[in-house]
Amino acid sequence: MSRVRADACPGVFAPHDAADGPLARVRLPGGAVPADRLRALASCAEELGDGDVHLTSRANVQLRGVHRPGLAARLAEAGLLPSPSHERVRNVLASPLSGVRGGLADVRGLAATLDRALCARPELAELPGRFLFGFDDGRGDIAGTDVCWRAIGPSTGVVLLAGVDSGWRVERDEAVPALLAVAETFARTRDAAWRIGELPDPLAVLPAGPRELPQERPNRVDPTVGRIRRDDGGEAIGVAPRFGRLTAAQLRALAEFGDAVVTPWRSVLLPGGADVARLHAAGLSTDPATARVTACIGAPGCAKSLADVRADAAPLVADGTAVHVSGCARRCGRPSEAHRDVVAGPGGYRVDGRWTPASGLADAVARKGPS
Repeated sequence: MSRVRADACPGVFAPHDAADGPLARVRLPGGAVPADRLRALASCAEELGDGDVHLTSRANVQLRGVHRPGLAARLAEAGLLPSPSHERVRNVLASPLSGVRGGLADVRGLAATLDRALCARPELAELPGRFLFGFDDGRGDIAGTDVCWRAIGPSTGVVLLAGVDSGWRVERDEAVPALLAVAETFARTRDAAWRIGELPDPLAVLPAGPRELPQERPNRVDPTVGRIRRDDGGEAIGVAPRFGRLTAAQLRALAEFGDAVVTPWRSVLLPGGADVARLHAAGLSTDPATARVTACIGAPGCAKSLADVRADAAPLVADGTAVHVSGCARRCGRPSEAHRDVVAGPGGYRVDGRWTPASGLADAVARKGPS
């Protein structure tokens, strides 16, 4: 495979030069964020950036307009930047509801364990910034990562490569070494590939040993927004920030209720529960419908965008199927699930391929089925 450009995934030391200023991505392995780190992110956004924190589809966060110096030192002090050499490769997803509701195994803690081991291996600092680890508790909600341990029982799982069962069965206690072994082989042999699915033979990254017959298993994404009954009888609360954007004040409001989990669907889970009235007073939605309409940053934040897509998407309502509004044909931030595809053009949008002026966007999206 040949590449015409280098891997340019943004980080803290190599931010993306966006139209609204430097964009820095902060990795949150497994999406887990203790309350004190929520407050640290709020202060960084407020004092060094544009005042907001933006959630990503990899359960990370981004700070925009970072014109003032000192971000790396502030993040390191808060424990959000444990290894400068590995900061762009600390990409780890975990089923956000694990240990809260449902799932075959509790994968909490595995992302943090992998993160520590990853940072301790100098050779893995050369992984592409797009390479993604995953720990799936059995429901299949994050199974599509490059290399994933997916539970098939309380203590047993299988290794998935690019979302496909490899036949390699691994006990939970060995999940972290197994995923790191795959990553090491990939780093040595990948040539120009960024993702395992780009390899001619993805199975070649597996160590030698017995394999079982691969199986296809159903995948499901359970709701992470609203009131969620925990398996222990308590209640967790999921918040859906509009377009995945949180103000510094809203981050501090979330921190009042303890540790949080950022999800790959740009929502925030409060496993310990929260006072919903106080969240609403802070402008935080617990309505699942809020998370069904997504959009890229659009103009003026992105120079390639042909419209202020967030302003145009603000009145849209998703009736069942998700809606994603893009400022150009790159479709940045689009969800992996089925969705209405809305792409900006000169003077209007294409909704599932059919042209509509910007003034008719809400009506076009409201029509059932492909437009």
